[in-house]
Amino acid sequence: MLQYLTDDQIRTRLRLGKSVEQWLDDVQEDDYTILKWLSIDKENDESFSVAYFECFDEGNENFMDIYAFSLIDPDEPFGVIHTFPSIVDALEFATFTYKASSHRYISAGMIQEEYRDYIKR
Repeated sequence: MLQYLTDDQIRTRLRLGKSVEQWLDDVQEDDYTILKWLSIDKENDESFSVAYFECFDEGNENFMDIYAFSLIDPDEPFGVIHTFPSIVDALEFATFTYKASSHRYISAGMIQEEYRDYIKR
């Protein structure tokens, strides 16, 4: 089972320059599925960015590298990015804009585990 980060862990990781991610949702269209997720990172100038991604579901049980899936908007290869002066501002933006849950953040690189759970539903 995936270990979600506590509020203190989220803030500590971000202060240390380690990213956090969150699986948001999926949208079922007639002939394809869109996956939504976000990443929060500390930038070189000490600000914090929220990167929002929408990609096509191109995976299966043998291929779960969501980072390699084709993005809906190829003109945004690093996601739609918004930058904030503080961790609190970045987290609040993610919550209000993308409906992120403060209880479902994971360490960067674990989004494939969320995808694995998604395809097993």
